[in-house]
Amino acid sequence: MWVKPQEVAFARTLWVIEHANPFFILQQRKGYGTKGLSSLFVGTFDSVFDTKPLPFRIILHSSVSDKNPLIVASAFTKNEITDHWEWLEKNVVPTLSAFDNTDEMRNFVACKIESLVAQRSFDSTQDPDSMQYKIISLKFSRLFNMPKEEKLVNYYSCCFWKKKLPYQGWLYLSVNHMCFYSQIFKKEFKLIIRWVEVTQIEKNDSLVFPDSISVHTRTKKFHFSMLLKLEETFTLMQQLANLAMKKLISEESFEADTELVNKLSKNVPKKPSYLKRDLDARAHSEAYRSTFRLPLDEKLDGSTECSLWTPYNKQYVWGRMFLSSSYICFESEVRLLVSLVIPMREMSIVEKGTLKNALLITTRDKKNFIFADLEDLEFVVQKVSELLAKVPDIKSHIYENKNGDGKNSSSSNSKKEKAWTIQPPLYTLFDPEKLISTPAEKTKVDLWNNHFAEYGRGVLAYRTCKDRELVLKGVPVKLRNELWMLYSGAVNELIVYPGYYEWLVEQSRGKSSIAAEEIERDLHRSLPEHPAFQSDLGIDALRRVLTAYAWRNPSIGYCQAMNIVTSVLLIYASEEEAFWLLVAICERLLPDYFNTKVVGALIDQGVLEHLTSEHLPDVHAKLVPFGVLSMISLSWFLTIFLSVIPFNSAVNIVDCFFYDGAKVVFQIALKVLEANRIELLAANDDGEAMTVLSDYLSSVVCREEDSSFISYQNFVPEYEKRRIHVSKLIKDAYAQYGFITNSTIEQLRMKQRLRVVQELEDTNRKNIVRSVFYDDLVKAVFSQQEVDDVYTFIK
Repeated sequence: MWVKPQEVAFARTLWVIEHANPFFILQQRKGYGTKGLSSLFVGTFDSVFDTKPLPFRIILHSSVSDKNPLIVASAFTKNEITDHWEWLEKNVVPTLSAFDNTDEMRNFVACKIESLVAQRSFDSTQDPDSMQYKIISLKFSRLFNMPKEEKLVNYYSCCFWKKKLPYQGWLYLSVNHMCFYSQIFKKEFKLIIRWVEVTQIEKNDSLVFPDSISVHTRTKKFHFSMLLKLEETFTLMQQLANLAMKKLISEESFEADTELVNKLSKNVPKKPSYLKRDLDARAHSEAYRSTFRLPLDEKLDGSTECSLWTPYNKQYVWGRMFLSSSYICFESEVRLLVSLVIPMREMSIVEKGTLKNALLITTRDKKNFIFADLEDLEFVVQKVSELLAKVPDIKSHIYENKNGDGKNSSSSNSKKEKAWTIQPPLYTLFDPEKLISTPAEKTKVDLWNNHFAEYGRGVLAYRTCKDRELVLKGVPVKLRNELWMLYSGAVNELIVYPGYYEWLVEQSRGKSSIAAEEIERDLHRSLPEHPAFQSDLGIDALRRVLTAYAWRNPSIGYCQAMNIVTSVLLIYASEEEAFWLLVAICERLLPDYFNTKVVGALIDQGVLEHLTSEHLPDVHAKLVPFGVLSMISLSWFLTIFLSVIPFNSAVNIVDCFFYDGAKVVFQIALKVLEANRIELLAANDDGEAMTVLSDYLSSVVCREEDSSFISYQNFVPEYEKRRIHVSKLIKDAYAQYGFITNSTIEQLRMKQRLRVVQELEDTNRKNIVRSVFYDDLVKAVFSQQEVDDVYTFIK
C-alpha cells in the first residue's frame, strides 16, 4: 500500500535490497521467511520493541539528495510490493530523469505519493480504522488463529509473569478474548483467555507486582505489569469483561455503533481502532444518561467547557455543556452547584448571543438560556443546528393497530370504545384532606412554591443544591408525582410517547400469559392495608400497569416485588405516570433487578457486603457467617425499603431515591447497620440479628404520621426511644455516607458483576450437565466430565 512519505533514519539496517534503480530501492526485512540467525535476531527485536514493520517496502534513497531516505510504500506480500515497484518505474521514474534539482525531485515524489494516499483515503471514507490498527489486527488474527468476526479493540506493551519469570510482549484485547504474545529468541509464548471465563480483574501495587493488573479465572491467576497506560488498560478490560457478562445474562451479541463513523466531531482524541472509540463513547453516554436521567436510547454526541448564566443570582457559572440527539445539558464544575436539562423538543430559536462566544437558546414558552465562553462557537452552533434538524415532531397518537378488516385504527379511536379510564393518584380518591391539610404539608408546599418561583419549575428548571435540601425535608404529597417524574427522568418519556400506555393496555387486555397469571395471584398482596387496594379501583389500576409493563418488556415480564413498588407509585401518581416511573426503576435506576434471576439485586448484595466490610468491618465480620447481609439486601433493595419500613415513612426514602439514584439505598442500609451495631455484635445467630433489624425498621415513622404522636409520648417516655424519625435517618445517612456516589456504586457493580454472573453460570452449568448426564444414552457414551467439556465448548 502507498504510505504517507516519511524519513527513515536507518535505511539499510535490518533490511536487504531486492531491486534498485537510480531513484528507488525495494527492500525485504532481514530473515523474513527464513529460519536462520538473522531471522531469530530480527524477530526478537521486532517483538520486544514493537517495530511491527511490514516485510516489504520501497524507499526513495538518499543518493537523490543529502536528506534521509523517504519510505513511499509497504506491503505484506511480494506481489503487492512488486505491483507498486512496476508502477513507479512506468509512471514516475521517467519523469524524475528530467529533474536537475534534487530537492525539487524529492518534493515531486512526496506530493505524488501523498496524492495517491489521499485518493485511497477518499475511496475508503467509511473505514474508520487507522492503517496501523489494521496491520496489528491482521497480526492478532494470524498469531492466535482468530476468526474474521473477532475484532481487536486495542493492544498494549506489557510484561506477563509466568512462574516468577517476566515475559516482555504484547497484550491484545478483543471483543471476546484477551491474548498475550511474546517472542524471545524464537521462543514463542501465547496466552488466550476468554472474557466469559474471567471472574475478577484488579489493580495491584504490591512489592512483588507494583502497578500491575491481575486477571482471575476459575482456576488460575495471571499478572501483567509494566503497562505504560495502566488506568486505560484496566478500564478497557473491565468494559470488555462486563460486556461478556451481560452477554451471558441476555444472550445478546455486541454490535458496534455505525453512527460514529459519520459523526461531525472536533478535538476528539485519536483512537487506534473504531471499536475502542465505540466503547469509550458507550461509557461516556452511560455516565451522561445517569447524570441527567435521560432515556436509554440517548447517545452523547460531545461536550465542551462553557459558562451558564444563572438569572436567580445573576452570575455566570463555569462548567460543561453536553450535547446529544435530543437534549442539551449543563453541569457545573463545582458539584451540585447547578445543572440544567433542555430538551430540543422545547427549543424554538438557537442563535449567537450578544456577548462574545455566547449561545442563546429560546424555548417555546419564551424562556432564554445563555451559554458563554464557548471556545468554538461556530462549531457548537453548527452541531446544535444539525441535531435540532433531526428531532422528530411529537404526534398525539402514534401507536396504531390493525382492525379485523386490516385497516389502521389509532389509539384515539380505541379510546372511545375502551371500558376503563386512567386513574388519577389514588390518594385523591380516598380521603385526600387527611394527607394534604396538615400544617407540615402546607409548610412543605409553601417551601417548594417559593423554590419554583426562584429557580423555575418543570424540566427546564435550574437544579441546584436547594433541590436536595428540600427533598431531604420531604416532598409534599400533592407535588410527589410531579417531582418523582422530573427527577427520575420519566417525564421525558411521558411527553415523547403520548398514548403509548393506553395502547399497551389495549394490546394486553384479555391476553393470557404466565406473567398475567403471576400478576393476578399477587394483586391482593399489594399494600392490602391501604383502602385504595381494598377496592376494584386500585386493584384494576395495578393490574393494568403491571400487565402493560409485562407486555412492553417480555424479557422481564413480571417479577417479585414489582407489585409492592407499583402500588405505592399508584397512590401518589396517576396510572400513566406510575407506568413510566416503573419503566424508569426497572430499566434505568435499578437495572437487572426485576428478572427471574434478580441479577442486579445479587450484584448489589455484593456491593453492600463490600461497603460494609470497608466502613463497618466488625459488623461485616459478625454478619457474614450468619448470611444476614444476603438476606436483608434482597428484601430492602428490591422494594426500596417499602416492604420493611411502614410505607408512610418509606416513601420519604423513595423521594430521595428518585432524586439521587441507587446510592441512596446503600447509604440508608449502611446507616441502619451502623445504628444497630452494638445489638448486632451481641447477636448469637441470624435469627437474633434479623429480629434486631426488623424491630428497628418497623419503628421508623414520620413526625406527622399520626395526631397522637406528641400526646402519646408525653405519657410513655419509652415511646420516643422506640421511634426513629425517617427524616433524621435520611439526614444521618447522607451526613455519614454522603461520599458514596453513583459513580462509586457503578464501579463496584462492574467488579461484582463478574463474580455474580460466573456463580450463576456455574450453577446453571451444573444443573444442565446433571440433567443431560442422567439420560441413559448419554451416560452410556460419555463420562460426566466429558459432558461438562462439551457444555464448555458449546457455551
